[in-house]
Amino acid sequence: MMHSSLEGFLGAGDKILTTGPVALIFVEDKVEIATTLRHHLDLGFTTVVAFMPDAFDIPYDLETRIHRVPFDCSAREAVIEAINKVIARAAPGCWLYYCYNAEYLFYPFCESRNVVELLGFHGEERRAAMLTYVVDLYAADLDAAPNGVSLETAHLDKSGYYAQARIDPQTGHPLDRQLDFYGGIRWRYEEHIPAASRKIDRISLFRAKPELRLFEDHRFNEPEYNTYACPWHHNLTAAICSFRTAKALKRNPGSSFEIDSFRWHNSAPFDWHSRQLLDLGLMEPGQWF
Repeated sequence: MMHSSLEGFLGAGDKILTTGPVALIFVEDKVEIATTLRHHLDLGFTTVVAFMPDAFDIPYDLETRIHRVPFDCSAREAVIEAINKVIARAAPGCWLYYCYNAEYLFYPFCESRNVVELLGFHGEERRAAMLTYVVDLYAADLDAAPNGVSLETAHLDKSGYYAQARIDPQTGHPLDRQLDFYGGIRWRYEEHIPAASRKIDRISLFRAKPELRLFEDHRFNEPEYNTYACPWHHNLTAAICSFRTAKALKRNPGSSFEIDSFRWHNSAPFDWHSRQLLDLGLMEPGQWF
């Protein structure tokens, strides 16, 4: 379904933004639009919404399966503002998810269980948000894929991930069950990455509620939404396997000519399977088996 504008989409929220899960996919360029949309449709999202410029094309079969909203992601904070408008319009309790094109959600056992089952279990554990790690993907050969993107030869870092305590600026003490996570090519090429963009944690799956707001650093104004687990045991986490950083580093003239290859001794081919991410510790099954 084609909507005339973001406001037009929000006006239809009574029919769309009810229980979810609703995937909000923000399209920044023409890279892997169709594969991103298909991946999230295949995961079982009840609604997939593509926010994208009118000039970008998608296959006809996808046009009938998604909601398309004219949108320009280039303005600073445009995406965050749009997400907050969706949150304000969604019914309380509606599960929402957001990502960008050339990003792919994986969660434990996603090959055999859909996202509705995932969030049903998570909700039963009294969790209203799920931590996702943004795992950088990159092409094996930048001569063959100069934009850093190749689904066929995708690689990821198998080590080099770490966490630091998130400090409460008011008290100077660590926040309860909140950590800042780092790793991937954002860590290896941090001299080219603004400090505010180096973290790889993102609360991508969450339930709408009154007065909830998302900040530019991917945290929410509700502290419990920013936690990685409940107080009594480990909870599910997920991963967003993303070419976004690789694209940015190869698009930026300041870094593009300094990077001949993203591969290093701790690179591994990406298997496109949740088992690999579980084995690497890049997501957590919690009590879900």
